[in-house]
Parts: sequence; C-alpha cells; structure tokens
Amino acid sequence: MYEHIDMKKTGILLKYRIEKAGYTVKDIQKLLQLSCPQPIYRWFKGMILPSVDHLYVLSRLLKIHMEDLLVPQCESVRDMEMCVCTSRYKRLFEYWKHLCINKCA
Repeated sequence: MYEHIDMKKTGILLKYRIEKAGYTVKDIQKLLQLSCPQPIYRWFKGMILPSVDHLYVLSRLLKIHMEDLLVPQCESVRDMEMCVCTSRYKRLFEYWKHLCINKCA
C-alpha cells in the first residue's frame, strides 16, 4: 500500500518537535546550513517537506526516527494502525490493542 504524507500535519509536528527540544528557527537554519529561514517556515506551514538529508539531520538532533517526523494521511479507521506516527500514539495504540485483546478473550 502506498501512503501519502500529510504535509500540513507534518509541518505542525516538525514545529512542535523542534520547539519542544528548545531549538529556534535560527538554530535549525544554522545547523542545516541554510542561507535563509524561509524553507523552515514553509515546512511548518505544510507548503513543502524537508529533504531526506534535512530529515536525517533533524532526526539525529531530536533523537527520534525520521519516520516519527512524518505524518501519513489516514483515509479510514482501518488505516489507523498505518497512521501511527509518534511514539506516544504508538504506545496508546498498543495499550488499546492490549485492552481489546484482553476484553475479547
């Protein structure tokens, strides 16, 4: 199954992760050696996605997997498992599955 990336939600997640880690747009600009901060603001607005190289550097900086910086689009409830993108949601989803299995057993 081919998944699409939800650019808007990915931008929101990137902004949240970067700010939560205590970095500013200027910090990220310097780290990624960007000549101007506009691409970062475009990421945050969901207009563009970071390059794979930039995602890799961000994932190392934030100490998370690259895939945890991307939010896939969900088309239905059945796609919910495929749309689990952050570690918190993964834990919640595993807990929910555990509850459902124990309830049905």
